Amino acid sequence: MRMMTWTGRLVGLGLIACGVAGGLARAQDAKELLATLAQNEQTAGEHRGHYTYVAEERSDRTGGRLWTEKVVETSVGRVRFLLKEDGQPLNQEREAQERGRLAQDVANPDAFAKREAAQANDEAHAKQMLGLLQKAYLFDPPAVDAEFIRIQFRPNPDYKPASMEERVLHGMTGLVVIDRRMTRLRELDGRLASDVGLGFGPLAVVKAGSNFVTLREHVEGPDWKTESVHTDIAGRAFMLKSLARKIDAKRWGYQKVKDGLSVAEGVALVEE
Repeated sequence: MRMMTWTGRLVGLGLIACGVAGGLARAQDAKELLATLAQNEQTAGEHRGHYTYVAEERSDRTGGRLWTEKVVETSVGRVRFLLKEDGQPLNQEREAQERGRLAQDVANPDAFAKREAAQANDEAHAKQMLGLLQKAYLFDPPAVDAEFIRIQFRPNPDYKPASMEERVLHGMTGLVVIDRRMTRLRELDGRLASDVGLGFGPLAVVKAGSNFVTLREHVEGPDWKTESVHTDIAGRAFMLKSLARKIDAKRWGYQKVKDGLSVAEGVALVEE
């Protein structure tokens, strides 16, 4: 039944895409495509497999250094093992520290799960944006080529954001790129054209130019994974606290692992 549901959705999406390609490109076509795309992504997310891969990241988490890590996805979060820092392999002392950190994660899996849950998901902006797209934005007619459907979006002035986070996302203009063959999200870009206030006067604002880009690739079956992510959010929060988030990351070498890995099993794999 699940396979029939999944196939039916793909067929429906394909028919919409064919209509767009056949010269019926309108803003309404964009809304229909995005509505079905969001459902397609949700369905795939409910049955998404787990993978191991290599990641290269420079972010607030890495202290601005370039970290190369082996990553294993488990049932409660990502187990990471640092391989290189700024392109240099770890010395013996630093490697011992990494293995000691992983041993603590094995000894305290609940603490690991809590820490993972608290960390911002680098795909959160893309998921939130997909949920908001149909109601919070206006669209240009889709542009179609042999591989992709591209849809430009801009804020709908009639939409009233329900939260501070929605207020920031709603202020963005950008681009959705949809893979035509599978009708899945290939790329999502968003950029603030002007400052967005957070409701606390001039001391709380997200700056114009803040942006994010998520690029995904098809790896296996219905699974699409992040190929690269860029986030650069700048601003000030209430009481003059900095409001900033920066990340530049690339991921490659995806290999599927079994579902439901424990933290201990993830650590064993990442240390191989």
